[in-house]
Amino acid sequence: MKLGFITSEYPHPKISHAAGIGTSIKNLAIALVEKGVQVIVFVYHQEEDVIVIDEGVTIHLISKKRYKLFTWYHYRKQLNWYVNSVVKEEGIDLLEAPDWTGITAFMRFKVPLVIRFHGSDAYFCKLDKRKQKFKNFLFEKLALKGASAYIAPTTYAGIETQRIFGLNKKKIKTIHYGLQLKDFENETPSIYNRNTILYIGTIIRKKGVLELVAIFNKVIASNPDAQLILIGNDAPDLKTGSSSTYALVENLFSNEARKQVNYLGKVPYSEVKNHIKNAHVCVFPSFAETLGMVTIESMAMQKPVVNTSIGWAQELIDDGVNGFLVNPSNIELYAQRILEVLNDTLLTEKLGSGAREKVEALFDINKIADINIDYYKSIIE
Repeated sequence: MKLGFITSEYPHPKISHAAGIGTSIKNLAIALVEKGVQVIVFVYHQEEDVIVIDEGVTIHLISKKRYKLFTWYHYRKQLNWYVNSVVKEEGIDLLEAPDWTGITAFMRFKVPLVIRFHGSDAYFCKLDKRKQKFKNFLFEKLALKGASAYIAPTTYAGIETQRIFGLNKKKIKTIHYGLQLKDFENETPSIYNRNTILYIGTIIRKKGVLELVAIFNKVIASNPDAQLILIGNDAPDLKTGSSSTYALVENLFSNEARKQVNYLGKVPYSEVKNHIKNAHVCVFPSFAETLGMVTIESMAMQKPVVNTSIGWAQELIDDGVNGFLVNPSNIELYAQRILEVLNDTLLTEKLGSGAREKVEALFDINKIADINIDYYKSIIE
């Protein structure tokens, strides 16, 4: 079997951007290669046209181009032509693309196309209660309607996307993202920096960062030794028009809390695991995700996680067994759960151990790859 993945991001030194979508694609691509599947990844909007091979995966970097008129249309047609030419030359059996931005709108392929619900703009606008631009909705709907089948990382994301776009339920299969578990081993789970709370994610309103400020203010009032480390890109705030969400966040901390906060900005992916390993507890008070890669990465590292309780999160964590689920709007309860972990070594170990067991059961990329392969085969046949 030969598979092609179309994406704007993928973790590689030559590629300018990689986040959750790119990480999940790479995890799957490498696992598929190890199972004898040939994988070609098409990464568009890059600085140059070049082909590289990384860990058995062939990566086509496709440069961004500008046109006098309708760049969005002409670039898609150029990308479509390029992918189809490689499909024919290499004998690719099936293509996969993300729903985000509807990149495959106006494209037609010579093989079946599967779209994976990494999270469309429409999906996030609905969760974030924001109005979506009509053009963005149109592109995403056209792309989705042109696909042969769909994959959802959680049942919740599948149901919500199906409702938004009026898709055929029978064509949607839930397949979780997966991790290469050997890359997320923590041989010393009892060694960590006590009272350290870690947040990883974009500094943006929909991730619950404003609520996190109020939560940390409560935590500090009870535990003055607590420290909050924030990792992630700063983003503009659409609601206020501010160019920096962190500037808004910083002003909301109490005087005591502000002294105990360390915002590291964007950190190389290779260093993120060390920050997770050193943390006492990881927090993800998000209002909008499809699954949350960093959540399962933290769980794999045997960290107690205080996660959002919204939809998708209920498929990752059993509340009180392998983590905590709390609605981010419930500031008091969220702070209380963090304090319970900080103040109880046995609870820290219990939740961390349970988290690892959960990830091994549901998010092992080797098992996930087999499920993907079977689904791909059912579409090709």
